[in-house]
This record gives sequence, structure tokens and C-alpha cells, in this order.
Amino acid sequence: MSLDKAKTIINDIKNGNVAPIYFLMGEEAFYIDGISNYIEQTLLNEEEKGFNQMVLYGRDVTIDEVVSNAKRYPMMAERQVVIVKEAQDLSRTIENLVSYAENPQPTTVLVFCYKYKKLDARKKLSKVLKKHNAVLFESKKMYDDKVPGWIIQVLNGKGYSITPKAAQMLTEFLGNDLSKINNELDKLQLIIKPEQQITPQLVEQNIGISKDFNNFELQNAIGAKNVKKAFAIVQYFAQNPKNHPLVMTVALLYSFFSKLLKYHAISNKAEAPKMLGVNPYFIKDYQTAARNYSMKEVSGIIASIREIDLKGKGVGAANMTPADLYKELLTSIFK
Repeated sequence: MSLDKAKTIINDIKNGNVAPIYFLMGEEAFYIDGISNYIEQTLLNEEEKGFNQMVLYGRDVTIDEVVSNAKRYPMMAERQVVIVKEAQDLSRTIENLVSYAENPQPTTVLVFCYKYKKLDARKKLSKVLKKHNAVLFESKKMYDDKVPGWIIQVLNGKGYSITPKAAQMLTEFLGNDLSKINNELDKLQLIIKPEQQITPQLVEQNIGISKDFNNFELQNAIGAKNVKKAFAIVQYFAQNPKNHPLVMTVALLYSFFSKLLKYHAISNKAEAPKMLGVNPYFIKDYQTAARNYSMKEVSGIIASIREIDLKGKGVGAANMTPADLYKELLTSIFK
């Protein structure tokens, strides 16, 4: 997991195990920024930074210029730090770093922030970095279903706690953008004490996410066959399409019913949380839905959701409004 690897890298630096090159790459910018910011803020003291810390940007420099700066000797300090931000802009010539990576300057810490891309493992640079004591870190994008657990883990590490439902609400509203989520968590930590738990009410009051009109509540209403509540929620969604895009609702319901189909097939229900990859807190929702929808019905619902997804993207339903599509979706589920 990227979080654990990032913690290990930072702990190594704290313990004085500093590598000559940090090549931070991948789709998730949050950990890349976290590690590079830690190096930028802590590796040198304020007096040393003036002469010995340099921040470059990939769009403004060449690999040769980066290497030239990296080969400089520090002034009145043990080491110098060279950080290359937006290094993905150097992707066409990044292999030119090979010769420096084979023999890096021991008094330089060179950091590459290579966001949204990764090195080709078949090419020489990747192999050289692995061989010559560099830190090669890939920050992978987190799957949506892993985000609530990440939120809980991050808050626990800071001495805070959050209810599973509140974590799910944040995930639904913010997706898997860890930087956005972390910013919202920082806001919540400013207004509560560590012994307080972050609840759906706190999330609603301070982040603006409705605890009653969201996809999580829609999923529960559908699972419980609460027709009135489900239609009230989708009516609210249709009136606020920017905050509640149909594509997001369809994706979440597809995920829910796909897992419900698996739940039906699990013989030992005690293993359901692990096999479905969901928090045990939410298993009761699958138990309820399984009583209300047979395996055959679930299969039909999944087919209907796929059809609505296509229509939502304009295939065979050019004149249908979000309200029409939501109504058709619920009608097909509750039929």
C-alpha cells in the first residue's frame, strides 16, 4: 500500500538513512507531494536552505541542467537538495539521467516528482535506480472501495476517529482524490478534539454533504425497498445534477448490486466482509438487500443499470433528462 511505503521512506529519512536520489512517480500525486514536501521542509535547516536547496520545474529545465545542479558541492553544509517538480514534463529525455544515476553525487539529494506517469521498467533508468541505492517509489491511484478504510487509517494515526458512514460520505462526495480528502479532514480536525468522533452530522454541518440525500442513503433505501425515500432522493439529485451526477450514482449502484450478487453466492456469510472487500459495519445492508432481492432479480437489475448507464451517456436516449433516467432506473429496480 502506498501509504505504508511512504511512511517507511519518511521514517528512513528521520533515522538518517537518506538516499542520493528519490524518484517519486505514479498516478496519485498525494504521496509524491507528501514525501517531497517533507524533504524540502526538514532535510536542511533554514540557514542551509538559502545556498543549498534548489527547486526546479520540469517545463523550465533540461536533464543536463538538472544534472549540472546536482553535481554542485554544498556550501557550508553537509549536503544540498535539488527538487525537480512536475518532472513528468521531462519524460521524453528522462533516460538521459542514466549516467548520473549510475554515479550520483554523494553530497546531493536529488528528488524527482514524476506525477501521473511512471518509468518504463524495461528501460535502463528504472533498472539503474533500483541497483544504485536510489528510492524508486510508485504512488498508485487508490480504488474507490479502499478510500473509506484509508480515511479511517489516516485519522487513527493522528489520534482521531470517524464512523464508517461518515467515511463513506466523504468518499462518495470527493471520490478518490486523496489531496482533496486530506484537506477536508484537516478542516474537521480543526473544529473537534481528538476524543470526539467525526460523525455524519459533523460532515454535513462543516463540509456541506447532505447526510440524508446522498448515494449512500439511496443505496440503503433501494436495498430496504423503501420506494418513497428512494424516489425523494433521486428527485433531489435531478434538481442538483452538478453535485450528484448520474454517472456516479449508476457506478455506485452497479458496484452495490454486483457485490450483492456475490453475497448471494457466499455459503459462509461470516466471510462476506473479506470476500466482498467491505467494512463489516456495512454487511447488514447486504443482508437486508439479499432478503428483498433474489439472485435472479439482482442479475436483472444489473442489466438494467448497464442500460441506464448507456442512456445516461446519450446512447438511445438523447432527449431524456436526468429526472427521466433516475425514474426509469428506480422503476426497473422496484418492478
